[in-house]
Amino acid sequence: MQLYNTLSAEERAQLIDEAGKERLTLSFYAYANLSDPKKFRDELFIAWNALDALGRIYVAHEGINAQMSIPAENFEAFRDTLEVYDFMKGIRLNVAVEQDNHSFLKLTIKVRHKIVADGLNDDTFDVTNKGIHLKAQEFNDMLSDPNTIVVDFRNHYESEVGHFEGAITPDVENFRESLPIINDQLQDFKEDKNLLMYCTGGIRCEKASAYFKHQGFKNVYQLEGGIIEYTRQIKEENIESKFIGKNFVFDHRLGERITDDIIAKCHQCGKPCDNHTNCANDACHLLFIQCDECKEVMENTCSTECLETIHLPWNEQVAKRKGLQVGNKVFRKGKSEALKFKTSGDLTTQILAKAEKTETRDIRKKIAVKKVLIGKGEHYYSKSKIGQFLIENKELSIGDKVLISGPTTGEQEFTITQIFANGGPCETAKAGDQITFEIPFKVRMSDKLYKIIAPENA
Repeated sequence: MQLYNTLSAEERAQLIDEAGKERLTLSFYAYANLSDPKKFRDELFIAWNALDALGRIYVAHEGINAQMSIPAENFEAFRDTLEVYDFMKGIRLNVAVEQDNHSFLKLTIKVRHKIVADGLNDDTFDVTNKGIHLKAQEFNDMLSDPNTIVVDFRNHYESEVGHFEGAITPDVENFRESLPIINDQLQDFKEDKNLLMYCTGGIRCEKASAYFKHQGFKNVYQLEGGIIEYTRQIKEENIESKFIGKNFVFDHRLGERITDDIIAKCHQCGKPCDNHTNCANDACHLLFIQCDECKEVMENTCSTECLETIHLPWNEQVAKRKGLQVGNKVFRKGKSEALKFKTSGDLTTQILAKAEKTETRDIRKKIAVKKVLIGKGEHYYSKSKIGQFLIENKELSIGDKVLISGPTTGEQEFTITQIFANGGPCETAKAGDQITFEIPFKVRMSDKLYKIIAPENA
């Protein structure tokens, strides 16, 4: 019974492309009282893996929080897997504004203490006493009321590229930081102001609205379904968007364009830009805004130090990051002294540029297949430092550059200088050949062998 991923992101991307089927990116959440989150997690993995569903999902005793990608043809079957559970019957699925087949490339379901890390003790207040939910037009109407205070409950890197007009945008790195900051900042407005809050999909506001009502705020409102549902409604009902710019999303797309207004700058050169990048240095992976020109010059890195690092031999890169805490690296908070044009905190909706209507940003740039899987590890002869592999696909020749990848091995690149196939020397090994060659590190049976494809052939 399979309960975990067995394919790499690159392998999954290739399978998706070969299938040629449209996929839908969506998100949802539900609070509940789950007695056995681990059992619930395993049931979901079995059901969703069978439907080729991918995504990042957190489950806890308090419920589920999910961002996912599913084949469009399996949408109803996927909904059926939710309807099995009483607390998810009729649940709203927030379907993304912009679709991309590569938004998620693994099915990851993790059991957590909470589905959103809010730092709150739920036993100290009534988490069901939430604020009033508002639809898009109702939200717009309340925004125009001078007696309203609107608060963005997202992080600094989210609000920087897009937010509602007049919103308070706390300079925070996570949700738990924003709650006491906003509570302290708005102490004088508990009785007479409308506290209007929003987030990406609504889940943070579910807890935040109950918390602020417990803190004594009388008039608490929240955007139903968050920015994602707001965008769907304004498009379907032809409502004016009071949200300016781009909505940051937690998948490979890193953003959905809501309006064509660009209100952020490239963190490296200051040019109007709102496209996020993850630093290509495996010891960094800083999340920052980078224009196409800087992306090309800096090769997807955030600093000259990281640029120099990615050109070092692999063993030197591994040595440089020894002891560094890089586990939570995909959305590492985007602040660094190297980023001269980073802004956060008190933001405006000043429009710096307009996004081109024909904009086709390559959101797969980080995961583009520049290598092809050709085989797998079978054995390692430690005394002679010889690795044994089975070629399962295509060919491997002397002079080819290869990458060996595995959970323990990491990713190691080198050039083939000699090959023995089926016991004898050869120039080119073909599918079905059992090959050996000298290798400067240990090979494990879980390792995969890739041939690196030159850019012009990729």
